[in-house]
Amino acid sequence: MNLATFRRTGAEVRTPVWFAAVDGKIYLFTAGESGKVKRLRHSSRARVAPSDMRGRVRGVWWDVAARIVTEPRVIERAHTALRAKYGWQMRLGDLFSRLTGRMERRAWIEIEV
Repeated sequence: MNLATFRRTGAEVRTPVWFAAVDGKIYLFTAGESGKVKRLRHSSRARVAPSDMRGRVRGVWWDVAARIVTEPRVIERAHTALRAKYGWQMRLGDLFSRLTGRMERRAWIEIEV
């Protein structure tokens, strides 16, 4: 999936992301200090579109509302869904994140379509 967030100038910034759907919402994670987190702190305005593994858009863009999630229960549900969807790749990423200290600095994002 491709996630587009918006700078203060209105310029769109597109990023391919891993995601998982839970109860009609889409969840993803990113580095806590990433640009998309900074942009979402300013505005919940975002867009999503299906894409291939390389981030090439393969469908229609949808306007959505996105927010940074801080509730541990929601984060755990999102993390469980991502592990179920991506399997060993997610577990390997988690291992490296723990070893490098990045696991605690992750930001979790919830998207309402």
